[in-house]
Amino acid sequence: MELTQILGFIGALFIGLVLGLIGGGGSILTVPILVYLLAINPVLATAYSLFVVGVSALIGALRNISKGLVDFRTAIVFAIPAFIAVYSARKFLVPAIPDSLLMIGDFELTKNIAIMVFFAIIMLLASISMIRNKRKDSGEETEVKYNYPLIILEGLVVGLVTGIVGAGGGFLIIPALVLLAKLPMKKAVATSLLIIGIKSLIGFIGDVENLEIEWTFLLSFTAFSVIGIFIGVWLNKFIDGKKLKKGFGWFVLLMAVYIFYKELM
Repeated sequence: MELTQILGFIGALFIGLVLGLIGGGGSILTVPILVYLLAINPVLATAYSLFVVGVSALIGALRNISKGLVDFRTAIVFAIPAFIAVYSARKFLVPAIPDSLLMIGDFELTKNIAIMVFFAIIMLLASISMIRNKRKDSGEETEVKYNYPLIILEGLVVGLVTGIVGAGGGFLIIPALVLLAKLPMKKAVATSLLIIGIKSLIGFIGDVENLEIEWTFLLSFTAFSVIGIFIGVWLNKFIDGKKLKKGFGWFVLLMAVYIFYKELM
C-alpha cells in the first residue's frame, strides 16, 4: 500500500473521529481527502462522499432514535423535496455539466475545478457556522409548527447543494429545522442526521447508475470512518466536543482557502 493510500485511510479515521467528537462537520473533509490525498476525480469523489456521509449520519441517527430525539414528521416534511433534489442532481445535473465551462485567457474553467471551487464555498460557509456557533438549546418542548413553503424550498436547496458537492449540509438543515419547524436544538441536530443519512444515500443511488464504483475501496474507506466515529464517541466522555468545534471550524476555513488557491492559482 502506498503512503498516500495509508494517509487517505488515516484521513477516513479522522473524519469519523470528528463526527463522533463534535456530532457533525467531519464529513466535509471527505471530498478533499479523496481528491488531494487519493487522487480521485472530483465527480467520483463527491459520489463516494455521499456514501460515507450517508452511512456515518445514519449511525448517528440510530443512536438518536434510541434516545427518542428524532422528530419523524419533521424529517419527512423536510426530506421529501431534499430527496428529489439530491437524486435529480446526481442522476441528471452533474452528468450534464460540460467538461469545459469557459476560457479566460490561458485559464480554463473545467467541470472538476468548478465543483471543487463550489465545494470550497460550502466549506467556507460551514466553517463560519462552526466558528460562530451561537446555538443555544433552551431544552423547552415547544409546539412544532411548519412553514411548509419555506421548508420545501429549503429542502430543495439543501438537496441540490448536497447533490453537487457531496456534503451533508447540516449547517443549512439545523437552522432551518429550528427556525421553520420550531424544533428545540437537540431535536433539530438529531433529526438533521436522519435527513442527511437518507438523503445522501438516495443521492448516491443516482451515481450508481452513472459511475463505475470501486466497492472494495469505498467500503474499506467507510469502515475506517465508522471506526473513527466509535472512537470519537468514546473520547467524548473525556473531552468536551463543543470546545473543539470552533478549532475545527478554523481548520475547515484553512482547508477552504487551500482549495481556492490549489484550483484557481
